[in-house]
Amino acid sequence: MQYSQIQRILGILLMLFSTSMLPAAAVGFHYGEHAREAFLVGFAITLVIGLLVWLPVRHRRNELRTRDGYLITVLFWLVLGLFGAVPLYLLELPDLTVADAVFESFSGLTTTGATVITGLDTLPRSLLFYRQQLQWFGGMGIIVLAVAILPLLGVGGMQLYRAEMPGPLKENKLTPRIAETAKVLWFIYTGLTLACAGAYWLAGMSLFDAIGHSFSTVAIGGFSTHDASIGYYDSPLIELICVLFMVISGINFALHFTAWRFRSIRSYWQDPECRTYLLILLGLFVISAALLSYSQYYDVASSLRFAAFQTVSIATTTGFTVTDFASWPSVLPFMLLYASFVGACAGSTGGGMKVIRVVLVFKQGVREIKRLLHTNGVFPVKLGSKPVGDRVVEAVWGFCSVYVFTFALLFLLLLGTGLDFVTAFSALTACMNNLGPGLGDVAAHYGDMTATVKWILSFAMLLGRLEVFTLLVLLTPMFWRR
Repeated sequence: MQYSQIQRILGILLMLFSTSMLPAAAVGFHYGEHAREAFLVGFAITLVIGLLVWLPVRHRRNELRTRDGYLITVLFWLVLGLFGAVPLYLLELPDLTVADAVFESFSGLTTTGATVITGLDTLPRSLLFYRQQLQWFGGMGIIVLAVAILPLLGVGGMQLYRAEMPGPLKENKLTPRIAETAKVLWFIYTGLTLACAGAYWLAGMSLFDAIGHSFSTVAIGGFSTHDASIGYYDSPLIELICVLFMVISGINFALHFTAWRFRSIRSYWQDPECRTYLLILLGLFVISAALLSYSQYYDVASSLRFAAFQTVSIATTTGFTVTDFASWPSVLPFMLLYASFVGACAGSTGGGMKVIRVVLVFKQGVREIKRLLHTNGVFPVKLGSKPVGDRVVEAVWGFCSVYVFTFALLFLLLLGTGLDFVTAFSALTACMNNLGPGLGDVAAHYGDMTATVKWILSFAMLLGRLEVFTLLVLLTPMFWRR
């Protein structure tokens, strides 16, 4: 283990992250808010500590190994979440406890969107901007951004990239050099953000709200500058724009790159994961709209409108709301929560287990049924026309097993804190799948939860963001053996 190199990189990343607090301070200066001081102090603390961590080992330059990449990734997300909470804790309004500040910080960076803060419409704009910005950085992953910069500082990045990127096919690169891959991802990400902000602004949002909501939309985050979320605007046009960019952001960014390079959208429908993803969204919409209309919960037009928005928002793990979906009739609230387990596509900013894994698990199940009937038959698992190696299928099975086992364990811990079944299940589902809104006592916010619950859910958010294995691998004795 290259501990000195790990320390050096961690110091560099902390110093880079400290600059993320300056835009919020600038917003505070623009609006004449005293909250700007909390962000300046947070910037200074993070910068100084990062400098102190980096200075003793600044001349150490060794090639990273796979284990180093996993440790750096977990340490950085952990440290980043803690330091991201510093300005939130220092703010006079809202008056947050340590558990509240850490929960809000992790929720932003992991693009979960669960919040302990209420009364957003009356809070300082610098705070509102900071929350949205946290989600934007967390969406693609600051590690991937750092991969594009660290090679200039003499640090290899492939190990970081493999530990950070979501999905089972982590070896695929868009360009030959990993730094170029990271840059391509960020160019696409930034371009979508600018397009989304412009569309929101033209549709009637203020410039401040348009920028803030574009951050959380493209990041599949769900934080808003208003308590009523997107429902604050009561605008079908804004909702349509939001749905469009949520769907786009839930697609593998490699497909966006392919479409841009070849000037063709054909690759989207040809990709089996993207095709399944779109069909899942369509199916959820049809079922939700039909049940809402049949139960006369809304009229037909409203059923179509709200079903379209909420199914896309929950299924992609964004978490925006325009209506109280938790009170919808029949099985709809739980159906949407189940959809968040599937989540978005691998290589996107969405959460959940990822569509490609669910597709592979289904195909593997079908293969096992065929093997029962034809014991000597050979039935390869295919994505489209391409066979998938058994090693990938085994990894997917292993991931899903560990995901379910970890969920069950954390669920029991939450029940042990005194939460009722619905609240515990939905809160853990919303946090581990990086969704945000839940049912029961967390349908509106998480502010009433105990500190113990908030710490458990913060851990669940981190597990979901790093896709379980990246974090749990550090807890195995084998990882630390020489």
